[in-house]
Amino acid sequence: MVETTLTYDALGITPSMIYEQMGYGSSQPDADVCNETDTLLQQIRQILRPRYAFFIADGTLNEDNNTLTISRTLEATNVTSRFEVRETFNIGRIITRQLRGACQYGVFVCTAGMSYQLLQDRLMQEGDMVRVFVADAVGSVIAERVADRMQESMAAYVADRGYRHTNRFSPGYCGWHVSEQQRLFSLFPQPAPCSVTLTDSSLMLPIKSVSGVIGIGSNVRYLDYTCGLCDHASCYKRKKRSTVIK
Repeated sequence: MVETTLTYDALGITPSMIYEQMGYGSSQPDADVCNETDTLLQQIRQILRPRYAFFIADGTLNEDNNTLTISRTLEATNVTSRFEVRETFNIGRIITRQLRGACQYGVFVCTAGMSYQLLQDRLMQEGDMVRVFVADAVGSVIAERVADRMQESMAAYVADRGYRHTNRFSPGYCGWHVSEQQRLFSLFPQPAPCSVTLTDSSLMLPIKSVSGVIGIGSNVRYLDYTCGLCDHASCYKRKKRSTVIK
């Protein structure tokens, strides 16, 4: 398994990314919002410890029932024996089509980290809703940029074998139920990869985290945007796409 801790600067975040996440599109927010954003970013740069982890595993895609079965061998806690973990995911028609041709699968978890969660919690307790709003937008951008860095790392990792990769797909989107995050996490060698845990309702803590799978193989492709394939009208990626094409 590959596991990496990043810095804020390594994420390459620009103000325009944050303003777009806030809903401003290509427009500039007012001076107060810009100042709050700049001030908050200075704090974040000092405390942020974003992380990602991924591994490559064998899997079987069943196009008849839109399922993906992933299996891998893990060491027992006493490190003297091994056992196989196998999970089948109901990923739905949309993701199944995008994973066609994959011979292996990358499973990942990315997070802005607990230090960021604590910052958000503190701002919420202070009741400054402008800063809460800004922090929420920044956290979403951080999580996505960590996922971008993870994807770049995975792409380099599999390119050595002449493989390409698909887009990344997460539980909760494109017809894949969020509850299957529990099964996804069971494939990792530790119960809380990158210190990310799951609630009983399968939401991740820290909140600004991303998990999912990526198809790997010689006959797969990566698409810049796949929103036209999806019927999830409230998806944040769809909103982002709408902003880009205006």
